[in-house]
Amino acid sequence: MCARKVVEWIGRTDDSKVPPRVRLRIWEKEHGICHLSGRRILAGEPWELDHVPALINGGQNRESMLFPALKDKHREKTNDDLAEKSKVAAVAKKHVGAERVKATIKSAGFAKSDKSPTIEKRPLAEIGMTEMQRRYGVTR
Repeated sequence: MCARKVVEWIGRTDDSKVPPRVRLRIWEKEHGICHLSGRRILAGEPWELDHVPALINGGQNRESMLFPALKDKHREKTNDDLAEKSKVAAVAKKHVGAERVKATIKSAGFAKSDKSPTIEKRPLAEIGMTEMQRRYGVTR
C-alpha cells in the first residue's frame, strides 16, 4: 500500500495567503521549531511563515520555501532582507549607470591666515576730501 502523495502548494501571486492546511503541514514538517532562533515555538506564541530566500531577494511563494519563524525574529530577518535588497539594487544601478553618481569637485581652498583683515576707518576730511567734494561726489 502506498502513501498518498500531496501536491506542493504554490501561491498564485507573491501576496497569496498560505491556507491553514499548508501552515499545519509546514509546522509538522519542521516539528514546530523556529528556523531563525532554533527553539521550539510554544503554544499560543505568535509565529509566521518565512520565505527562504525572501521574496524580494528572488524567493518564491511555495510550500517548499516556507519555514516557521517566531514573529519578532521574523521581523528582524525581514529588516535584514530589505537592507540586503537595497544594497544589491544600489550596486546594480551604479554598475549599469542607471543612477548618476553625485560627485563634487573639491578644491584645496585658501590658506588660513593668522590675522583677520582689518579695515582702517578714518574721517573723510583726513583722507583729503573737502566737505563740498564729499557732499556732491566731485572727484579730481
